[in-house]
Amino acid sequence: MKNRATRLFAALSMTASLSCLADYQLNLQEPVNDIGRRIYDLHTFLLWICLAIFIVVFGAMFYAIAVHRKDKGHKAANFHESVTVEVVWTIIPILILVVMAYPATKLILQQKDTRGADMTIKVTGYQWKWGYEYMDGEGQGVKFLSRLATPQKQYDGVDNPTPDAKDEHYLLEVDHPLVVPVGKKVRVLTTAGDVIHSFWVPALAVKLDAIPGFIRDTWFEVDKPGIYRGQCTELCGKDHGFMPIVVEAKSEDDYKAWVEKTKKEMTANADDPNKVWTMPDMLARGKQVYEANCAVCHKPDGKGQGAFPALDGSKIAGDPAHKADHIHLVLNGKNAMPAWGKTLSDTEIAAAITYERNSWGNKTGDLVQPADVKAARQ
Repeated sequence: MKNRATRLFAALSMTASLSCLADYQLNLQEPVNDIGRRIYDLHTFLLWICLAIFIVVFGAMFYAIAVHRKDKGHKAANFHESVTVEVVWTIIPILILVVMAYPATKLILQQKDTRGADMTIKVTGYQWKWGYEYMDGEGQGVKFLSRLATPQKQYDGVDNPTPDAKDEHYLLEVDHPLVVPVGKKVRVLTTAGDVIHSFWVPALAVKLDAIPGFIRDTWFEVDKPGIYRGQCTELCGKDHGFMPIVVEAKSEDDYKAWVEKTKKEMTANADDPNKVWTMPDMLARGKQVYEANCAVCHKPDGKGQGAFPALDGSKIAGDPAHKADHIHLVLNGKNAMPAWGKTLSDTEIAAAITYERNSWGNKTGDLVQPADVKAARQ
């Protein structure tokens, strides 16, 4: 009976392992631009060189083991003083390296050449989302944050601890993709607002670290319309795996229409910084801002987790005497907490603080107005 159970467990384990290979991909993603295709071809070329080296080296080794055995009367050769051997096994690796390094170096230099770009987009990494700002061209002035679109409860395991088999892009979808026109050289400026992130979209052959305090640049071009996905490839914190990148390439006409629509939406949704809010309206807005930006660390119930302290019942959020300290903390950040003053408006910060000071067990009665945040900035 015990052996039967063991065999059944082994069979089930094998079945589970095979199911994990359902999306197994042997090679790189299919590239959609010229430089991506060159990287793909170079990768294949180098693999063939490595295979040839493997066959030659291990073939010689196993031949020597099989043919020049001691039991056949062979004795170990001594060629330590052979100048010829020393020259040969120095020159051959050098030639191999030259054959491999020349095309690789040429390709890397092309990847670094951002001259002649048709447009520039600043990409800022935050825990755990991306900020996009169009610096020039038709889209100049467009800026937005791009967050994971999968509901928090899905990957928290509350309702759906495992991805739906039909959800092809589970944890890879965002609320606002980066939109670019096809056939244009797009220069990307990367930086970060907290820790090191990495902007990586394999189909576009673009990958560059985003480092706080530094501006680094790269570029990409898309040959055909479509949606191309990537992720942050730096271990940037506990929710590192929930920081996808989606690039949507549109035709030039569709891109112009998107820019026009987006600018109209930005104007319509812009907050009046001089508006005086009522408590009910501010709490409703604050709940939205908190759930979109703060709940991932401090949890929806304000109980906190790990390095992120609880807000429910805390001194900073629950004591009326610390309202100014609360505003200063949210604006400037501390330790693992980012400086939200760089990404959120005065109204959004005021709303989030009001919500935190009047939710859960916190009942301060404080209503923070955008003017209060503006004054704190100054």
